[in-house]
Amino acid sequence: MLPQGRLLKFLSGGLKDEDEVLLAGERVLVASRRAILVRGREIGHVATLRDTTELTGLARGLGVDSLTDALRAQAHEFANRLHTIAGLMQLGRPEEAMKLIAQTSGVHQELTESLLERVGDPVLGALLLAKAAIASERGIELRVSDNTVMTRSALDSEDLITLLGNLIDNALDAAATSDGRWVNVSVTEQDDELVVKVHDSGSGIPDGVDGQIFQEGFSTKAGPNRKRRGFGLALVRQVARRNGGDVTVVNNGGALFMVRIPQNVAAGR
Repeated sequence: MLPQGRLLKFLSGGLKDEDEVLLAGERVLVASRRAILVRGREIGHVATLRDTTELTGLARGLGVDSLTDALRAQAHEFANRLHTIAGLMQLGRPEEAMKLIAQTSGVHQELTESLLERVGDPVLGALLLAKAAIASERGIELRVSDNTVMTRSALDSEDLITLLGNLIDNALDAAATSDGRWVNVSVTEQDDELVVKVHDSGSGIPDGVDGQIFQEGFSTKAGPNRKRRGFGLALVRQVARRNGGDVTVVNNGGALFMVRIPQNVAAGR
């Protein structure tokens, strides 16, 4: 017997019939459903469920999505700056061109050196640098708090990328529509707990949906790809609870998500 949820709803015809992404426990499924017609009469349906858990996990574990997005963002950002520098040189303004060059290299070098000094976990450092590049391209300031210090995460790399990557992606989407356009990230070790906080300048969580925000398939974002939305925060909660912790959200000048995971539980997995 199937439990109540989106998988049962899909098989019952309550969702779209083609390439619906579903969570079934720990598995990530892509489902399709087709009607069976006999002499023009519908007599039933056949459903196909493709298990993409390993492929999805491999991509996250290798950081493929984040790396690709970061490289594209950096290429786009630097191309714009190079065109601006070339234009300044053509206009006979070498001083302004040199100033822009120094400013560009200085910002990235400062962030890189800051993370290297404070973050001992290479996966966390690489993920934050990748997200910073994406945020910069979108005109959003990604701030990594001064108290972000983590020697090495008790979470495995796949779980860390899934948890923090989805929280930051969600925050960037929220901040993109705000006036402030900033995202604050904090990752600390406190009293044998891993504490992750992601705060954005967006409008916050709408009234009445805070209890649904972590449910699979629920999204406050509209758009043509809506059916692909509503999984990031569900995966965050899944990872947190699987490692003995949980995730909460409050409105505080924007949405503030906080994940707490006991270090001894995560390390013992």
